[in-house]
Amino acid sequence: MNKRQQLIPLNNLNLTDRFLFEEVMEDPLTHREALSIIFGREIPLLDQNEAEKELRISPEARSIRMDVFSMDVEKTVYNTEMQKQRRADLSKRSRYYQSLVDISLLEPGVPDYSALNESYIIMITPFDLFGFGKYRYTFRPVCVEEPKCVLEDGATRIFLNTRGKNEDEVPAELVQFLYYVEHTTDEAAEQTGSERIKRIHDRVRKVRNSEEVGVKYMQAWEEKYYEKEEARKEGLEQGAKKQLIELIKKKLEKGKSVEEIADALEESTDKIEELIKEMELE
Repeated sequence: MNKRQQLIPLNNLNLTDRFLFEEVMEDPLTHREALSIIFGREIPLLDQNEAEKELRISPEARSIRMDVFSMDVEKTVYNTEMQKQRRADLSKRSRYYQSLVDISLLEPGVPDYSALNESYIIMITPFDLFGFGKYRYTFRPVCVEEPKCVLEDGATRIFLNTRGKNEDEVPAELVQFLYYVEHTTDEAAEQTGSERIKRIHDRVRKVRNSEEVGVKYMQAWEEKYYEKEEARKEGLEQGAKKQLIELIKKKLEKGKSVEEIADALEESTDKIEELIKEMELE
């Protein structure tokens, strides 16, 4: 099949596709609309948003690349992630994200940990990670011996499931928004009756019609395509574990995450992590 035929047109992408999600939510006003729907109240974000923000505590430590990072006027931090593919490590990934966000927020030499910002890690998925049929799963640490005792450390992790079944337990606008995320069409936006969702869709249409974004999308797709082709070709020619390790080394030097390397080389994250550990022991 011709590689051009494998490219999904930009106009056909939904917000579950990370490229479109990041381009749309990079706009602070649009991200504010989405967060206001998620939290059911107005979120007064600052004017600056960061898409694909990278955090790394040292050159040797594993970095993370956050989809959309923002802060409101109260200095509360929001990291909003789109996760289209089901992975076994999503819960622990959210833990790692939380730890690096916290480290990045506390200035060196600050003696009081109460200076840590309130923070939210929000992960949107088109599948039910926990299997209870909920649209929203909110996690805060509680005491095992006394469930009413919540550890107020300011950190909250939220998993949103576009395919929830508990409509009576969450706001109607959130249900409509999550449906729209997976079905990002003119009809879906219009049927919701939500002015916020319609404004988000206005941004979606603007992104889809942007020639500059179209070029960026093509370049990003081609780069990923050729990385996969190179990895596949070299893998077939060499086939050896040593060659795979060399490919991993090159991508680590470029700052690629384990997930990105796994995607590019079409291997599991477990196998990539195992080979990285072997490299560290050499």
